[in-house]
Amino acid sequence: MSSSYLLNPVVFLIQTLFGLYAAVVAIRFLLQWVRADFYNPISQFVVKVTTPVLRPLRKLVPGYGGLDLASLLLVWLLLAVESLLLMLLLGVERSPFAVLGWAVPGVLELFFDIFFFAVLARVILSWVNPDPFNPAVALLVRLTDPIMRPAQRLIRPIGGIDLSPMLVLIGLVLLEMLLVPPLNFLVGNPF
Repeated sequence: MSSSYLLNPVVFLIQTLFGLYAAVVAIRFLLQWVRADFYNPISQFVVKVTTPVLRPLRKLVPGYGGLDLASLLLVWLLLAVESLLLMLLLGVERSPFAVLGWAVPGVLELFFDIFFFAVLARVILSWVNPDPFNPAVALLVRLTDPIMRPAQRLIRPIGGIDLSPMLVLIGLVLLEMLLVPPLNFLVGNPF
């Protein structure tokens, strides 16, 4: 057996665990940004999972203008630690401090992905006409409204079909394609 036999599962576990927790912390940041209902059961889950790590960070990094900067910092640190572990495992010869720069495009990419999948989930749910009082539906609508409303004003429904989500999804993918690769190149990210 080659050494990659065990290396690949370890890399997968690191990327999955750090990626999932970073996504939950990023969702907490976004939920506070859109002023989501924190009595929603899904919001409660996000708060309970992230509070133990965020509480000490908030003493060092206060919020500003209604934004939870501590959660943004935690997302960045989680992605930096993930990159550091991958760098050590894969034998990438770089300064350990380089991971701090590598994490910046990762944070941006994570936010684009969260919005992309939230809009996609909202579109799929609209096909089945879900209960508007469902906690997941209410949270998705609240999370995606800031990027959906401008598109809905720009493109009105045609024959009862709302094409604005398509515009938003195309816009998110284009922005990610235009912003993330140059940032990765700028910081010299090998991953």
